[in-house]
Amino acid sequence: MDKILIVEDEAAIAELEKDYLELSGFEVNIENTGDKGLAAALTGDYKLIILDLMLPNVDGFEICKRVREEKNIPVIMVSAKKDDIDKIRGLGLGADDYMTKPFSPSELVARVKAHLARYERLIGTGMKENEMIEIRGIKIDKTARRVYINGEEKAFTTKEFDLLTFLAQNPNHVYTKEELFQEIWDMESIGDIATVTVHIKKIREKIEANTSKPQYIETIWGVGYRFKV
Repeated sequence: MDKILIVEDEAAIAELEKDYLELSGFEVNIENTGDKGLAAALTGDYKLIILDLMLPNVDGFEICKRVREEKNIPVIMVSAKKDDIDKIRGLGLGADDYMTKPFSPSELVARVKAHLARYERLIGTGMKENEMIEIRGIKIDKTARRVYINGEEKAFTTKEFDLLTFLAQNPNHVYTKEELFQEIWDMESIGDIATVTVHIKKIREKIEANTSKPQYIETIWGVGYRFKV
């Protein structure tokens, strides 16, 4: 039974989310403050975290940042704040998804299942040992999920690694943001195109010598992105 951590200071919302997730077969724990949520996230054996943005003591941004320094498990950030800047900041810190309150509990369950299914496939043992992709100074170790740029290892979040690997495996093919979102996040975009844009920006900062003149991931204006070889 997969364990899920909910960090949410509104008890009624947390309990509702917990009820729906438990009905779907998950084991769920709730923390109502940011400091306790951070401690649980870092020490507990959780497969996914549902993280509110506005929390007492420690906010969701800081929790997401700290979790990403140590773990690659999926993080779904939720907030009543609709500002794009908060969504972009959350995704930039490594959140895998961002949901704006109010949302239906069934939608949350669907997203949880989608993220867990992809994560489980990616950490499974079905991949060949030491399966590598090497392109002009970039070395992607698919088995160990590690990336080296000109011999130097760079840290990538789960979704950053997935997106880079997908593009590198399909070079010279132009993908729209909608296609990339559906491929990497396993769901329709529902207007969350900022997710792809933020992740592409973060990947470029790690692989490009000059992000203003990218040599690997090109922007095809009005269409999407292409990995050039």
